[in-house]
Amino acid sequence: MTAFPESIESGFAGARQIADAVLLEGYVLYPYRASAAKNRLRWQFGVLVPPEYTAQGGEHSHQRTECVMEARQDDRLAVELRFLRVQRRTVEQATATGGFEPVERLELADRVLVEWDEAVEERIELLVSVEELMGEGVQHGFRLPGVGETELLREDGTAVGRLVRRREQVDGVVRLRAEELPGPYRAQRLTAVVENASTWMPRRRTPREEALPRALVSAHLLLGLEHGRFLSVTDPPEWARAAVERCRNEQTWPVLAGADGGCKVILSSPIILEDHPRVAPESLGTLYDATEIDEILALRTAALTDEEKREARGTDERAGAVIDLAESMPPEVLERLHGAIRGLREISSADAEQPWWDPGNDPAVDPERDEVLVDGRAVAAGSRVLLRPGRRRTDAQDLFLAGRTGVVEAVLHDVDGSVHLAVTVEDDPGADLWRAQGRFRYFQPDEVTPLEES
Repeated sequence: MTAFPESIESGFAGARQIADAVLLEGYVLYPYRASAAKNRLRWQFGVLVPPEYTAQGGEHSHQRTECVMEARQDDRLAVELRFLRVQRRTVEQATATGGFEPVERLELADRVLVEWDEAVEERIELLVSVEELMGEGVQHGFRLPGVGETELLREDGTAVGRLVRRREQVDGVVRLRAEELPGPYRAQRLTAVVENASTWMPRRRTPREEALPRALVSAHLLLGLEHGRFLSVTDPPEWARAAVERCRNEQTWPVLAGADGGCKVILSSPIILEDHPRVAPESLGTLYDATEIDEILALRTAALTDEEKREARGTDERAGAVIDLAESMPPEVLERLHGAIRGLREISSADAEQPWWDPGNDPAVDPERDEVLVDGRAVAAGSRVLLRPGRRRTDAQDLFLAGRTGVVEAVLHDVDGSVHLAVTVEDDPGADLWRAQGRFRYFQPDEVTPLEES
């Protein structure tokens, strides 16, 4: 492995917690069993397939990262390509003759083993001078050879089966290039391209499962400068905005990920993140299923039956670790997951009496007296309108009100300047109840037509 300078390694160490979450996002989903339907289509992020497979699978064979950096003289760039390599695991049962035969399911005392695709973490590390990046740049090819291994399974000292694991050859290339940018400050545009360079030729309509062992899965980059700094792609300084906007990022998104809000490290992720992403300090550990919150996952996992837990433990070591984590979690840790306040500020007695969101805090706003012009006519509380909900509305129920009449109860202004009409529907037997509870239908001015007052 490449020995990075301490200034870079410390920045990478702080970013790797987030990078690990990206690497293993969706690796195995609750209920953490191979038999679960949602665990039958895996590897959704950062999958770089062999080039000849892109036309069949609709996935890409490369990632492109571009960002602006301010590298100093004699600066060096550290690059850490991280990805998962699919490892196919099959199960064999011991026979009476001393051999082994493939089986779909092997039950042991503590787990149930089935065929499954595991993953091995891989890293490709480079350390190059910024001077080398100029002009044609640097190209680094790599090859990870195919390998097979077996694991003998014993119970009470007797061989009962074995696991057979196989990894296919994976080929790739990292291309790095930098160019000086015009402007008031010395800055460079960095381009980093990661490609799957496999020469594997798929058959017609080859299943995705055959391409995955030759793919780079969850591929992402950590980029670090020894002395300089990177500029945010999301919020660059004004002098660099035009240069940043010309950066082209494909299948990945670079964010600042340095420790303590620093700018010396970039994480280029296949999942869109904000600058300086963090793992919540309340998090129990890796649960692989970020579409759920830790509290729900922990409770659901702890509630699995013993048989379901045996299958999860046999599915994957990482899934088994989640089961153990949920079972060993003390009540005070679960309580910590229930919610957190990230920041507090002191408020005055006046603030307490009139929160910022209270209309009474703004004398220029009065929902019961404000008016809005619709078709040249003033519409205010008490006005009768014909409802014409537009197709852009997110509430499909409102479309059923097209052609009905209603009464405007208030004219409301959003903080972004939008205007909404709070309306009760005429001939609705529950209108008085909705009005008393302050519950209305909401329409924009262009979705109503004023009616003549009766």
